[in-house]
Amino acid sequence: MEKVAKTISFVASSKAQAKSDQVVWVKVGADAEGQRLDNYLFRIAKGVPKSHICRIVRAGEVRINKKRAAVDTRLELNDEVRVPPIRVAQKTTQEKAAPIAPEDLPILYEDEHLLVVDKPCGLAAHGGSGISHGLIERARAARPNQPFLELAHRLDRETSGVMVLAKTRKALVRLHEMMREGLVHKSYKTLVLGDWVNDRQHVKVPLHKYVTKSGERRV
Repeated sequence: MEKVAKTISFVASSKAQAKSDQVVWVKVGADAEGQRLDNYLFRIAKGVPKSHICRIVRAGEVRINKKRAAVDTRLELNDEVRVPPIRVAQKTTQEKAAPIAPEDLPILYEDEHLLVVDKPCGLAAHGGSGISHGLIERARAARPNQPFLELAHRLDRETSGVMVLAKTRKALVRLHEMMREGLVHKSYKTLVLGDWVNDRQHVKVPLHKYVTKSGERRV
């Protein structure tokens, strides 16, 4: 028999924190409306690898309104999410993200909803795969009083370019809708070796996938 679950309701679900020793029911607030289930769990289950989160969702341990859900399920306002006990190995020291200096991350545009920055080459969009902290973690550290700050999209660590960060949940949801509807145009520039004969060139070769000595997957 499953132990009686502790029920917790939050007006703003960003304040929710998953417990490691008990089942928790969390009510989705306005700040999490429209967010993917896996990203939501990753945010409230601090320090838990995303691969583990995906595993427990696929195993049916996470429920939305008492029903099974997929990792890409979009949350709705007032949904009740069952979060099972999640245990991770405790680190002896908790390294905090260092705030990123303005000169290291030039701001191209900012208003009450958006923050657009010029990401340099070598800076990961977010932590993971052996990287403690990326752009989003360091940007949050530089703005401790910013209640909400999320990546609207991602760029590879070795790719420099424009990145859009959402300062409100409403802006993030709308940006994702625009991307799905094809209303956002992305263009990439690269250096090539040799003569570029035509104005437009089609590259029709398979992607080469490999793993570095450190275990990092690359394409």
